[in-house]
Amino acid sequence: MHTVWVRLNAVVFFGLTVLLGLSCMAALSKVGHTLRQRPVVKKLEMRKFRSLKSHGGVDRALLSFDLDVDLTPAFHWNIKQLFVYVVAIYETNGRYNQVVLWDKIVEAGDSKVLKEKNTFIKYPLVDKRGGELRGKEVTLQLQWDHMPITGLLHMDKQPLDTSSKFVLPTEYQ
Repeated sequence: MHTVWVRLNAVVFFGLTVLLGLSCMAALSKVGHTLRQRPVVKKLEMRKFRSLKSHGGVDRALLSFDLDVDLTPAFHWNIKQLFVYVVAIYETNGRYNQVVLWDKIVEAGDSKVLKEKNTFIKYPLVDKRGGELRGKEVTLQLQWDHMPITGLLHMDKQPLDTSSKFVLPTEYQ
């Protein structure tokens, strides 16, 4: 009555339907976990200011920072990795600017405690609109992206009231 191909097609698509259903249930099982369980940021502050120069018509600042964070609460069985990054936030002409200074991918099997001492930034703090960095107050904030095995991506960040702040010099150094 039915050929082997028809039966094979029915079995394969039944298996795919079951796999889709299990994936949806797995994704739903941890909804809200990433909102309630956040990394514990013990320390994130500028350690040493290196330079502030005009480079190609734009301001560029170089610095190092200290970071001590426990990422363990953010991990659960459905998290493959966390993309963790340090962002500098400053305001110019009524606009908030965010610049990524440093990043790291933390996999599920890696150490979940990051202790960085006097770490030089990977990417310079650059203001592409011109000489706008001098004398600005800069906030360092830790942000992260949850990358699950199955389910939706989720981004979160350290509350601004727990972030550290510093002021850049008013003159080039």
